[in-house]
Amino acid sequence: MLGQILDATLVASPKQCNTNGEKADLREGRIPEGWEDKPVKLSHKDRHARWTLKFTKATRQEDGTLPTTDLAIPFFGYKSHVSIDRKFRLIRKWKTTDAAASDGARLREGLLDKTNTASGVWADTAYRSKANEAFMDKEGFVSKVHRKKPHLKPMPRHTQKSNAGKSVIRSRVEHVFADQKSQMGLFVRTVGIARATMRIGLANIVYNMRLFLERLNASA
Repeated sequence: MLGQILDATLVASPKQCNTNGEKADLREGRIPEGWEDKPVKLSHKDRHARWTLKFTKATRQEDGTLPTTDLAIPFFGYKSHVSIDRKFRLIRKWKTTDAAASDGARLREGLLDKTNTASGVWADTAYRSKANEAFMDKEGFVSKVHRKKPHLKPMPRHTQKSNAGKSVIRSRVEHVFADQKSQMGLFVRTVGIARATMRIGLANIVYNMRLFLERLNASA
């Protein structure tokens, strides 16, 4: 299967209208005061989804210039973490977290497939950390994770070329998320992370089945 590629994408869910105090309680894993006395309200409140900021590249202005900063858009929901094999682009491992969870830390939580026929692991800079590099080395994986730009220094040319080569392979995982969101309209309409995990997991299974059938028909 020629190695594996890791990435994550945000999956929206219905926004919740909570006070700042209620939000603080939810972040700490507590049920806000008064909710337990209202079982109907409690059943409709998603206590696991979280707010985060979604950064997107700023579009070019009318005069042709680019803004100095990218756009930060508030986002509420969950995050789908996947590991696909490089050769077939099938989703081999996946995990669901709240939208604010770190991408990189999930690498050490069962996303890597030890049955893959090659040891290479491709991912963007969010997965580059000493802990992840040590984990992959210990588990017999070869890191192909993008290197970060040195602090307050220009990125060396050899690092730029290395990252560019890795991007050609790593970008294959973007097609998975694009397919799920454009063809399936992936959206979490349920309450709670257990149901969100089931919803996203079913979307991953459907993606794999469709890809397998497409390849089967193409070879017929």
